[in-house]
Amino acid sequence: MAKKPKKQQQQSGGTPATVALTAAGVPFTVHSYDHDPSHPSYGEEAAEAMGVSPDRVFKTLVADVDGTLTVAVVPVAGQLDLKGLAAAVGGKRAAMADPALAERTTGYVRGGISPLGQRKRLRTVLDDSAGLHGTICVSAGRRGLEVELSPGDLAELTSAVLAPIGRA
Repeated sequence: MAKKPKKQQQQSGGTPATVALTAAGVPFTVHSYDHDPSHPSYGEEAAEAMGVSPDRVFKTLVADVDGTLTVAVVPVAGQLDLKGLAAAVGGKRAAMADPALAERTTGYVRGGISPLGQRKRLRTVLDDSAGLHGTICVSAGRRGLEVELSPGDLAELTSAVLAPIGRA
């Protein structure tokens, strides 16, 4: 039996992220690539593999803000400003969440955590630089799989707060 191309397989089954996008009727494009486990950065690998500027590829990070898990979506070209994240949600202190807790809570593995279709919906903050682009790419819920969509659609579907939480 011949294998279907990755894109067709993805569309027939989907991840929780793509299922959520389809259910919402939001236009999106799936990009798949062969993940290299030895690459030092999941986000940079995605940008390189897709031929997209790292400013348009956003990584999904899970942080603990005053005891509440919070999703931060920032460009892979920069870093998360933890103080900015805390301020964006009215908190005092933010730290990166334990990776195992982030995986259990979202239902995704590290390097494949999507802001969409999480097992437990977490409050989300999207870096305001997303608005500079017509579309951005975020994880589709699996290493080697990204979805491209408008930042407005992402913000609406995740009820995200837009704030300056990324830094170069």
